[in-house]
Amino acid sequence: MPDVTQTPEQIQDQPQAQPQTPPSSKPPAKKPAGKGKKKLVKRLIALGVAAVICGGGGFALYRFLHTSNEELGEIFSQEAYIGTIQSTVSGRGTAKAKESAAITLTQSGIVQEVYVTGGDIVTAGQPLYKIYSQAAEEAVSDARKKVEDLAKDMADLQEDASNLTVRAPFAGKLMDVKEFEPDQDVTKGTEVATLVNDRTLKLSLYFSYAFEKDIYVGQEVQVSVPAVMRSYTGTVEKINKVSFISPEGAVHFEAVITFRNPGTITAEMDASAVITAEDGTEIYPYQNGKTAFYETRSIVTKASGPVIGKGNLLNYANVEEGEGLLYLGSSTIDTDIRNKQEEIDEAQTKLDEAVKALDDFNAVAPIDGTVTSFALTEGQEVKSGDTVVMIANNVTMLVTITVDDRNISFIKPGSYVDLRDYNDNVFQGLVTSIDMAGAEGGQGMTNYPVTLTVDNAGGSLMEGMGLQYSFVTSESADCVLVPTGSVQYFSDLEGNRQAVVFVQREERPDDVPELDMPTIEPGQKRTFPTEEEGYYPVIVETGISDAQNVEIISGVEPGDVVFLNYTVTDSAWG
Repeated sequence: MPDVTQTPEQIQDQPQAQPQTPPSSKPPAKKPAGKGKKKLVKRLIALGVAAVICGGGGFALYRFLHTSNEELGEIFSQEAYIGTIQSTVSGRGTAKAKESAAITLTQSGIVQEVYVTGGDIVTAGQPLYKIYSQAAEEAVSDARKKVEDLAKDMADLQEDASNLTVRAPFAGKLMDVKEFEPDQDVTKGTEVATLVNDRTLKLSLYFSYAFEKDIYVGQEVQVSVPAVMRSYTGTVEKINKVSFISPEGAVHFEAVITFRNPGTITAEMDASAVITAEDGTEIYPYQNGKTAFYETRSIVTKASGPVIGKGNLLNYANVEEGEGLLYLGSSTIDTDIRNKQEEIDEAQTKLDEAVKALDDFNAVAPIDGTVTSFALTEGQEVKSGDTVVMIANNVTMLVTITVDDRNISFIKPGSYVDLRDYNDNVFQGLVTSIDMAGAEGGQGMTNYPVTLTVDNAGGSLMEGMGLQYSFVTSESADCVLVPTGSVQYFSDLEGNRQAVVFVQREERPDDVPELDMPTIEPGQKRTFPTEEEGYYPVIVETGISDAQNVEIISGVEPGDVVFLNYTVTDSAWG
């Protein structure tokens, strides 16, 4: 039995076999020949009173405890029969709603509208009420500004971190490279090198306004460079309507021509170009020009720190866009970024809380369920800390039971457990999870919490209601059953403990086992029959059992009459 000092949840699950009603084909038990148990009880009471009155109570009690073998009543027996037997495990659990939600205000305000009341069934997202709270709105505004300001600070820090590496802004060639030593402290704005885009060259030439309509952007141009004695195809990239006046008094506009550098041309080389008009006329510039790099940029540091490395930082080195040229270190930038991120996370959490608080002033149902508590009326003033609504989803209930390590293998997720309430209403609990971590219980057992999901569409299960659970651990169908009291245990001549059933036979069988039967002392009540009474011991193999019956695997056949006990008759009392 469970320890009565324990709570229901602490009581060890004990295997409890559920009694099974024998089939209608079971023969009725033989009744004793005496006047029956009821008469016996009445007789005992009467005898007890008489004994006290007469001063002989001790003698009567002695007679009751020391009934001799000669005073045994008739044999009470029953036939073995075919039936079904189950072994089950039972225990207790408590029902609770699958989920619940409560809305608690964090600012004061005035209730403007209410849309539900206690007992209403709501769905997730359904409006519940509307409260105006200036404090809640200001809290959101302040928290959002704080996050934005910190985000800007973080962007600056990340830019500083990226600026510790000096990179080439575009592909080109390095010139005027400065010298840097390891660990040299470099300040922000220090010149590193000049980068030129020499992969594309440009040429600025002046043409007479007489050809203004014949020259346009995108027009193909033949560029000639006398120094290399070659011509290249270029393009008019830009036209500037300036007024360049030649010594002869003619007015000219500027055309900027670009062409790819084959790798043998540099800046300040003489070059000219010929443009062919649509009518085939060749148009020449007023004079030759000088080639120039397409772009020239001075590279300077954008952060301060010690030199920790260099890239391809050499004069006339060809570099690609984004290539690292100089690497600076910082002892604080990483820490600053981490600290700033922590500030941002904290500010974001406060913003989320402020937004949720504001949402609580214009609340919608967070879950499906029943409004179990609602404490708002229009015009009411509410304050921080007020819990204004509670919702419980009791359409689906959860029941947590505890199963020990002897029986946990008999259930698994997806299986069902029978549940009964105090009114004997039956429910089906679906096993949804088993905590296999377990917890140590009494007597060296390990207990495993098992969560059951129960459909409560009818609403008969309530929060905190206790339930009795049971599940089958084994079952035998169409097996031979005898009453549990008919199985006794004796040792054979070799000392082996044997399960024995005394079976009625018309004559002594040839295979009666030799057993070490106990000697019955004078005055001691015998619990088994003798061969003279027509009963012989049979060694049996038993299976599962319940409170009433036991399965017989071998040794007894259906219809065999088996001994149960003796009944006490009037003759036992003289």
